[in-house]
Amino acid sequence: MDNEKQISCPACESAGSKERLSHHDEKTIRELVNRINRIEGQLRGIKGMIERHVYCDDILNQIASANSALHGVAKLLLEKHMKSCVKEQLQEGDDQVIDEVLKTIFRMMR
Repeated sequence: MDNEKQISCPACESAGSKERLSHHDEKTIRELVNRINRIEGQLRGIKGMIERHVYCDDILNQIASANSALHGVAKLLLEKHMKSCVKEQLQEGDDQVIDEVLKTIFRMMR
């Protein structure tokens, strides 16, 4: 992980710093960014549908699809977070991360 690019993550702290960083590899970052880029495209498409006065049910179906895609990104990030950031913090004896993750999961379930 020495050469891996780090991105912000609310549950990970870099050593000796208050800045919280994740430790995801480039493949994971690319996958997350690609998914977000597709969702951005979906949202632009939905906006265009609204502007073109497309039938409401068709727009609602596209919104449901975008919501599902965004939920997929959240699930992937949560999985990677649990397998790296949270695992590392538990190994270091930081049990508070459990409460933090539970809070995040409960927020995601709303």
